[in-house]
Amino acid sequence: MIEISLCLIVKDEEKVLARCLESVKEAVDEIVILDTGSTDRTKEIASTFTEQVFDFKWVNHFAKARNQAFSYATKPYVMWLDADDVLKEDDVKKLIHLKSSLSKKVDAVSMDYHLAFDESGRPSSSIRRFRIVRKDRGFVWHGAVHEYLEVFGELYHSDIAVTHLSVDDGHDLTRNLDIYEQMKASGETFTPRDLLYYANELTDHRRFEDAIEYYLKFVKTEKGWSEDLIRTCHKLSDCYLNLGVPKQAKEWVFRALEYGKPKPETCCRIGHLFLEKQAFAEATFWYELAIANKEENAYFQNVACETWIPHLQLAVSYDKLGMIEKGNEHNEQAATYLPNDSRIEYNRTYFKEQLKLLKQND
Repeated sequence: MIEISLCLIVKDEEKVLARCLESVKEAVDEIVILDTGSTDRTKEIASTFTEQVFDFKWVNHFAKARNQAFSYATKPYVMWLDADDVLKEDDVKKLIHLKSSLSKKVDAVSMDYHLAFDESGRPSSSIRRFRIVRKDRGFVWHGAVHEYLEVFGELYHSDIAVTHLSVDDGHDLTRNLDIYEQMKASGETFTPRDLLYYANELTDHRRFEDAIEYYLKFVKTEKGWSEDLIRTCHKLSDCYLNLGVPKQAKEWVFRALEYGKPKPETCCRIGHLFLEKQAFAEATFWYELAIANKEENAYFQNVACETWIPHLQLAVSYDKLGMIEKGNEHNEQAATYLPNDSRIEYNRTYFKEQLKLLKQND
């Protein structure tokens, strides 16, 4: 049985911290809280769960804070979460089982990180992050913003998920952007990762022309992972659409195919382009490919693009091609993911009538 120190860095998290710690306390052996300057009840709440509450002067650098928090851990394995994360009951059970079954040869354990959810509460967007590491390996966090933990060696991909449940209270909406702007003003050299995440922040703040500039700088470094390059193509397409330049938007969708196997999101985007042209046979090819290329343990998963979106669009496309039964089948497949969706109910009524007419004509 391994022992785990849970480490969090926090600031003004009184609304969510207890929820996070309550969800995971039974599965960890130590809780370490590093407070970076709270002015609310965060430290008071933290002290009801642990005596290991430390102060850290904020220096606009998340990796430095993460590394400091890890330095206080006393158990052989270290796990990290954010205050607005939780582990659901089934995932806590999986974590407890992992503690008793994990090979001592494993250096780092990854988990799914569920970021967004559909109307049924199922994950619609997720990424994988390394969440547990052996302390004696001395793994280090890097990056002022959107920090990452550099791991290597024996890696294990678990079926445990961390669920992100943010509270929309306007909390530090510009914090990450401000850090990048300060880095830029002080003349700091941006790594390829910085270029990408700065562009993402600019996009989130609807500064699309500036975002395009930094996405292109990132692409030109030729040092990005294929996953990041593909997502960058998608982001560039969205930026150009927001600026009213559809030709450039389309070019960047197809550019994503240069960086690896077509991902479900790329397939859906291309399928949409053909659907807009009423090229239904071509649209069906790409939507079918989106389903066929469903990914397991991918770093980033847009779950909607490998489930209900292609099925719903195939319902439309096959109907337009006169393939009523197949269109109906895909509509019902979409319903398994979005059972209460009004579009699916409308289609269901339509297909019921069309199938009735088809039967009468046979």
